[in-house]
Amino acid sequence: MTMEVQLLRIDSRLLHGQVATNWAKALNIDRILVVSDRVAQDVMRKVLITQAAPPGIKANVITVEKMIRIYQDLRFFSLKPMVLVEDPIDAKRLVEGGIKVETINIGAVSFDNSRVMVTDTVAVSPEDVKALKWLHERGIRLDVRKVSSDNPKNLWKSLVEKGLVKKA
Repeated sequence: MTMEVQLLRIDSRLLHGQVATNWAKALNIDRILVVSDRVAQDVMRKVLITQAAPPGIKANVITVEKMIRIYQDLRFFSLKPMVLVEDPIDAKRLVEGGIKVETINIGAVSFDNSRVMVTDTVAVSPEDVKALKWLHERGIRLDVRKVSSDNPKNLWKSLVEKGLVKKA
């Protein structure tokens, strides 16, 4: 028995208005777990993120290792969390660690000089592409949507169209 992750979302902004309101309501979650080794070490970001949670929903910031550990822990079996990570690499680490999801939602991944834009909101680095390819090869759908009511866009198709991966 493991906890039932309602949504695994990649978003470099982590917890913000759209996430806090739209996805939390649409999925009827009871916890937001921000999973980031970097944020877990940054007291200021940790405080700001936990304060951004919508009323009635608790947010926690934890490391990737801790998420993998509590996922298997029967004490957390009843949680129905939304899990937020900053990048595809952390999403891959979670799945490698045993966390089961059929779909990963991608909200926004910020552009910088090491990344290429593949949609209007998602930029990827070569390392991100490797992680996304690994996830895709395991049958996980890569669904780009800002909010739950948006039409889903297949990130894998965008990666193929940009020539970043070969059609499988």
